Parts: sequence; C-alpha cells; structure tokens
Amino acid sequence: MSAMHKLSLAVQYATNAKNLPTRPQFRRWIKAALQRDVQIALRIVDEAEGRELNKNFRSKDYATNVLTFVYDDDKPLSGDVVICAPIVEKEARKQHKDLRAHYAHLTIHAALHLQGYEHDNDVDAAAMEARETAILLKLGYADPYQVVT
Repeated sequence: MSAMHKLSLAVQYATNAKNLPTRPQFRRWIKAALQRDVQIALRIVDEAEGRELNKNFRSKDYATNVLTFVYDDDKPLSGDVVICAPIVEKEARKQHKDLRAHYAHLTIHAALHLQGYEHDNDVDAAAMEARETAILLKLGYADPYQVVT
C-alpha cells in the first residue's frame, strides 16, 4: 500500500550524537508508514534544541523524544518531525531496547501523527499502537510495546 505514496524527505543532522540512523533508514521507515503523499523535513537535534522547541510549541520545559508539526492538510501533506537524539538514546538504554529499533519506532510514530493518528484516548492509542506494531513487525523489528526486562 505505502509503495504507491510519494515521499519528499529532507533529513537534517543538528547534533553530534553518534550511531544515528542514515537517511535511507529514515526514508525506509517513513515509507512503510505512508498512507498518502507527504513532504517531511526530519531534524535530529540535541537536548537543548529539543527542550527549546518543546517549550515554545507545547509549553513543556523539557526535551521529549519526538515532536511532529503538521503544516497543512493539502496534497501532499507537509510537516516537520524533530527527534531528540540524546532522549532517544536514554530511553533505549532505560527500556532495554535496540537503539535502531527505537529510532524506527519513533520515526514511524511521528509519520503516523503527521497523517492524523493520535493517542489522546484509549481507543485512539490502541489503534495507533497496533498500526505502529504491525509496521515494525513487517520491517523485522520487535513489538515496541512489549516490556523488555
């Protein structure tokens, strides 16, 4: 299904973090989640920029793992995704997850947000999590919602 949809993707690396996914990896993950044509600017940032963006746009004074900004609902849909590398690394370590798999999950999560998926209530969260899990399993990654100890 997603192979039919067009993706225009710009990836910006604005961090000195190591072990970051490559542009082709980000492209592969986003394409797997596409249900329509999209234009995305994906920016990988450090904690200071992540915190500033979260503070300015969500009034939350901390860096979060991923932010999604939708700019219009025209065709193609366009938006920005910001992933905070240090937060992703901390979460992967704390949750005993493979770093690449965690990046894949958060990238797919953001791509779904861009296309209208939400998780503000239990019904929407269950639908979004099921979609994320199905995409990740298809790509060869584990269910990101299984607790690993």
